[in-house]
Amino acid sequence: MYSKKLYYKIIILLVGIIITGTILYLSKSLVDSLKKEERKKIELWAEAMEKLSKANPDEDISFLFNIIKNNETVPVIVTDEKDNIITFRNIDTTNQNPTKKLLNELKRMKKSYQPIEIHLGNSKQYVYYRDSILLDKMNYFPLVFLTIILIYIVVSYIAFSSFRKAEQNFLWMGMAKETAHQLGTPISSLTAIIELIKNKNFSDQLIDELESDVARLSKIAERFSKIGSRPTLENTNLKDIITKTIDYLQPRMPASINIILNIPNNIYVTINKTLFEWVFENLIKNAVDAMNGKGTITISAHKQNKKIIIDISDTGKGIPRSKYKTIFKPGYTTKQRGWGLGLTFVKRIIEVYHKGKIFVKSSKIGEGTTLRIIL
Repeated sequence: MYSKKLYYKIIILLVGIIITGTILYLSKSLVDSLKKEERKKIELWAEAMEKLSKANPDEDISFLFNIIKNNETVPVIVTDEKDNIITFRNIDTTNQNPTKKLLNELKRMKKSYQPIEIHLGNSKQYVYYRDSILLDKMNYFPLVFLTIILIYIVVSYIAFSSFRKAEQNFLWMGMAKETAHQLGTPISSLTAIIELIKNKNFSDQLIDELESDVARLSKIAERFSKIGSRPTLENTNLKDIITKTIDYLQPRMPASINIILNIPNNIYVTINKTLFEWVFENLIKNAVDAMNGKGTITISAHKQNKKIIIDISDTGKGIPRSKYKTIFKPGYTTKQRGWGLGLTFVKRIIEVYHKGKIFVKSSKIGEGTTLRIIL
């Protein structure tokens, strides 16, 4: 779920960037091409005006008239050397004061482009122009397309919200599966013990096992009851809480797993015992899986200023650097039968409920991994 979500995020982002860049590039290229064409058109129009003024009476000047007449889109104003308006074209002055309208247009044209000179003997005229209506509209095209991109982003955000809801549903479903998984072992034990009790073939040891598994079921239920609520924190001896977890897990692990504990007796942490035991159960189980049931797990801790540093190392297969953060995301797992929620819960318990940090301190493929917790 997480990997797909990240994949879709990257795809949508890249598509958005490509579309935006393409639109801006094509729009600018098109506008620049049209501006060049209009410039050539006005230069040709000015050349026709100049030749028309110098033409002989017997010369055929019909093509010059055609050139002048064919400009039906680009607004043009021709002035003399004293800035007096001589003639104009493609400017509507019917609904306004003509003089005021032309002077405003001339001012606008002077800001737009350099004028084109027309030489008439000893005098000069100047051809001013601005963009046609079509080109004006083209200048707004990027804004229109960017609006479309904005809509695209909004729709994508809504889609991501749906992904988020789907991820939450996944988490709840995974939590139910994780609960069932954790309850499975003690329930199986209880079932077997009950059968023995029925046959009246039991001893004090069996009663102790029964009590232990019932207590275990209560603890698991308590763990899940604390998810989503604020847990009670108390000052606890770190070595005692981790030792207790190891004592529970070690009989259930392969004999080829060796656990080394390097924690001073005088380190105390403010934690929720039930949730913290869950953290170390998950971390130790993950380490066992990473070592394929054979190797050494080393848990060490020390004080550093006002912080407690805890390192959990294994001699397993290691984690690629690209996965250092991904392993804590919901849904990420390397197991065939896994929901990828163990480390997600661990991260939440450490960082949300205990205001600490957990991260991959170091890892080498084929040599092992060290996770670090800072409280």
